[in-house]
Amino acid sequence: MKLYVRQQGQGADVISLHGLFGSQENLGMINRGLVESFRVHGLDVRNHGRSPHDDAMNYQVMAEDILEYMDDQQLETAHLVGHSMGGKIAMTVALMAPERVNKLAVIDIAPVTYQERRHDSILEGLSSMPLESLRSRSEADRLLAAWEPEKDIRQFLLKNLYRDEPGEYRWRVNLAAITDHYSEIMEGQHSDHGFTGETLFIKGGESDYILPEHREQVLALFPSASMRVISGAGHWVHAQKPELVTRTLLRFLGAK
Repeated sequence: MKLYVRQQGQGADVISLHGLFGSQENLGMINRGLVESFRVHGLDVRNHGRSPHDDAMNYQVMAEDILEYMDDQQLETAHLVGHSMGGKIAMTVALMAPERVNKLAVIDIAPVTYQERRHDSILEGLSSMPLESLRSRSEADRLLAAWEPEKDIRQFLLKNLYRDEPGEYRWRVNLAAITDHYSEIMEGQHSDHGFTGETLFIKGGESDYILPEHREQVLALFPSASMRVISGAGHWVHAQKPELVTRTLLRFLGAK
């Protein structure tokens, strides 16, 4: 699959991967902070942003998409940075093809299976949106409020709403594929050999996505892993503390 990319900067290659319901724009502040030292490839993963839609959606095929992109760009290796679902994709790439990954940075996610269905109300709200009769984004926000009370999250989700050529509203995300494969998106990572390269986990201090009980699984798969906790931030640590996250990544990736 040919993924949409925003490529900027010069230097060693960094591939940047966003989370569920997002796009490369969501890591825009981080990407812009890296471009003075690196060539940053901000990708829209399959079924998101401006990348193609497909019925298949699991970490195997999403990791294969990244490796295909690297092949197309003639990138023998690259640093990988991923938030949430993007972090799981990055971890899967590192476990599948460790020789292609220099350093791995994972933002607020662990390689474990998450049992709680955190996004059911969001999926139901987005899927029930009356796109054919929708008149404005403000109306969409009002309707979505019945499913998601937090305005910041609604604004993030509604970045996926756009008008097509005839002027009708459409979703950029493939809601059907995400709904059908939600349990696969929540799955953890597995490997018989692990990734021994340098790995950094960045955790939001107020987030519950990385917990002490995940330590054993993390170190089994990523024995060289270290962790940086960013206090005063939750799961959206890259948006809440962008300068601190950027400095942490620059230091870890070895910016010159």
